Amino acid sequence: MSLLSRICNVFGKDRLRRELDEELADHIEEAMRAGRSQAEAERALGSAWRHRERSMDIKMATWMESLRADLVFGFRQLRQRPGVTGAAILSLALAIGAVTTAFRLTDAVLLRPLPVADPQSLFVLAYSTVDEAGKASEGDGFAYPQFVELKDAVRDAADVMVVGYGGRNDITYGSDEEMEKAYRQYLSGTAFGLLGLQPAAGRLLTAAEDQTPGGHPVAVISYDYWTSRFGRDPKAVGRTFRQGLTVYEIVGVAPEGFTGTEPGTMTDYFIPAMQNGEAIGKANWTWMRIWARLRPGATEAAVQQRLQASLTAHRRERAKGFAADTPKVRVEQFVSAELRLRSAAAGVSGIQKNYREPLLILGAVVLLVLFIACANVANLLTAQTASREKEMALRVSIGAGRGRLVQLLLLECLLLAASATLLGLVLAWWWTPLVVGMINPADNPVRLNLPADWRVGGFAALLALGVTILFGMGPALRASAVRPMMAMKGGENPRGRRRVMHALIAVQVAFCFVVHFLAGLFVGTFERLSSQATGFTTERMILLETGVKGTSETGTRPQREWAEVAERIRETPGVESVAFSSWALLSGNAWSSTVRLPNREIEARENYFLEVSPGWLKTMGIDLTRGRDFRREERAPGVDAEKRPTEGAVIVNEAFARLYFDGENPVGRSFETIAEGNVAVRNRIVGCVRDARYRTIREVMPPTVYVPLEKTQWATFAVKTAGAPGPMATALRQRVTSAGNGFRVMNVTTQAELVSNQMIRERLLAILSVFFAIVALALAAVGLYGVLNYAVLQRRREIGIRMALGARTGHIARHVGGELFFMLLVGSAAGLGMGLASERFVASLLFGVSGRDLPVLATPMATLLVVAILAALPPLVAAARMDPARALRSE
Repeated sequence: MSLLSRICNVFGKDRLRRELDEELADHIEEAMRAGRSQAEAERALGSAWRHRERSMDIKMATWMESLRADLVFGFRQLRQRPGVTGAAILSLALAIGAVTTAFRLTDAVLLRPLPVADPQSLFVLAYSTVDEAGKASEGDGFAYPQFVELKDAVRDAADVMVVGYGGRNDITYGSDEEMEKAYRQYLSGTAFGLLGLQPAAGRLLTAAEDQTPGGHPVAVISYDYWTSRFGRDPKAVGRTFRQGLTVYEIVGVAPEGFTGTEPGTMTDYFIPAMQNGEAIGKANWTWMRIWARLRPGATEAAVQQRLQASLTAHRRERAKGFAADTPKVRVEQFVSAELRLRSAAAGVSGIQKNYREPLLILGAVVLLVLFIACANVANLLTAQTASREKEMALRVSIGAGRGRLVQLLLLECLLLAASATLLGLVLAWWWTPLVVGMINPADNPVRLNLPADWRVGGFAALLALGVTILFGMGPALRASAVRPMMAMKGGENPRGRRRVMHALIAVQVAFCFVVHFLAGLFVGTFERLSSQATGFTTERMILLETGVKGTSETGTRPQREWAEVAERIRETPGVESVAFSSWALLSGNAWSSTVRLPNREIEARENYFLEVSPGWLKTMGIDLTRGRDFRREERAPGVDAEKRPTEGAVIVNEAFARLYFDGENPVGRSFETIAEGNVAVRNRIVGCVRDARYRTIREVMPPTVYVPLEKTQWATFAVKTAGAPGPMATALRQRVTSAGNGFRVMNVTTQAELVSNQMIRERLLAILSVFFAIVALALAAVGLYGVLNYAVLQRRREIGIRMALGARTGHIARHVGGELFFMLLVGSAAGLGMGLASERFVASLLFGVSGRDLPVLATPMATLLVVAILAALPPLVAAARMDPARALRSE
């Protein structure tokens, strides 16, 4: 008989029993037909019950039958203790839900392979660099001319393609009033083919459409966008939309499941890399990543070596055009950058880079919460198995082996874990989108693919099994080691069991300390960051990112025309003031350069520069401390048509004055910068303003130089409104478009949103860590209450005798809770050391600091102390108020 048939018979016992009974009856009838009486036939056959049981053992998988029986018995046991069962399931479900949420996020951001052919053979090029703080970092941004050289260097060993950074843009299928947001990504024309993708409708991009800058304005939309925007209408192919100043035709739909190459961004449409025409020929405009797929026979080391040689040669050539006063250290760092091939199997994105460490740390925190929950349930089960000692002793007495007892108790634990896992999956299904919502910038929300597939199911199954072993193995082994004679006489000495339970409480307290220390670190970091002064106003400030149709030559407009558009905006009802700059503060853009002063070495750190219009400083609320604002006729430092240097006016901030002029009045002084063609030009300081954040809120106030904006194709209008800025976006957009001359609003946001976006990671860590700290504290409190309550119940007779002999309430409380509170102190001491170590490690890893000051230790210690007292009071009060007579009559 096959194994499958034997397993099926386990779930058809009644049918199998009837069949065996019929077979035995047939044997008796056959004997009776042979001339025997029924009694003789039954005697000759023997015990029908024994034959039936032996046959059932042969025809059934007995191990499966024992599992089924134990599962049924375990389910009945859980139903008999609804309070304990509910508390255990809820405790575990909270922890399992948190762990599953962390896994779903980590899987979506870091682990899930792209739905392309052979993702393991995909690599992204990265190089060593130095960040703004002077720390070693890694970059992956390249310019198109460098892509061409790298592609030629490995033409016979790897296929190389452009994969542009994803961006959220305003597009319209009609008028400007019908603008909508969509996610764009530039790709090489060969990208879809190299990724092994086939169209769901229409066709994909081709190599021919990626040859001429701006020559083929075509787009492929994603399947998800096709579904949500067009309802999978086949007529979507052939429609046109406008992005900025260019009209694109939709030529196809990408396959289902492919939403781009950046986890955290679900791309809506793909366009040829050559459509970014303004950036194609610029060697210093890094707007894309370079991906490579190795060809058969090519090795990663050989391809990396050839790419490294090409990168070094390219950078050495570019370094020849650096300004003469560029520090040698910076030139050497640029030329000697080390190129690396990083796996791109799971995609590559800024979300991965920014949230890799936070996700791993949150994963560690939720695992600590899971351990606390498991210790809590283990204590509950230990208390429950103590009440089942006689049952276990009876099973041993009638022949049950220790393995069968362990199986019985572990299956009961498995039922608990499975129920908690199902509830935890429901919580994770709800929590994960909430967490994703916490890391959403207002102008660029994170969009993750979070399917409930076999990966999540498999993780949940493994988690349920692991949790069962964590909280169930100890109580099961202890209960299965029961000695029948001792159990029948009243049980073993409970002191050993109490020691185990007290030790688990100490572990819970220690882990609670770690979770609270990390929560305190994250909350404190967020509070300090959010309280940082920006140096400019964010209230009622709306930003209009604006461009002019045309190339860099035909689309560039002088300050006068930009000022005319600003005047039209100012005429809009509800506008108080308006000015413009190259880009907004804290937008992530930056222009940096060195400055030269007589008899002074060049600073290794570069200074920030920003082109602004007259009145911009006042509109942004950046106060002048000395000097004056720009005048309309003033020019920026530079060179004229004959490449001769021309002096220009600049305004510096106080940080610049402190660094270069020892804090003295800088107005009237000057310094030199290097302009186009390595020409030194004189910058005359006409004003000094207060410090303001420039690129990121995390850096110290940087030395900043403001220069007059003379002409540009792209700028950002800063509009101060009288009321809420949001409702005015449409009217302001129309004002800019009505100015004509090619002006178009590319994107609309607010200054407050840009500031808020700077703190998304810290806000996420603070909120989640506080939530997990509360859960951990609640679980530890429940565990402490359960252990003390168990101790009181187990020692009722002893407490009654002591009270009858005249023991006082305080003595009873100390006697019952003394050992437990000693273990609390032990756990607190261990948690203090672990918390300090973990806090310093995480602070150094995420924030580059050594940790917090020691006085903040009082917060987690005081919190845990208060919760411990509140959890311990009910059992201790019950012990102190116990009736001695009733206690002595209890068993």
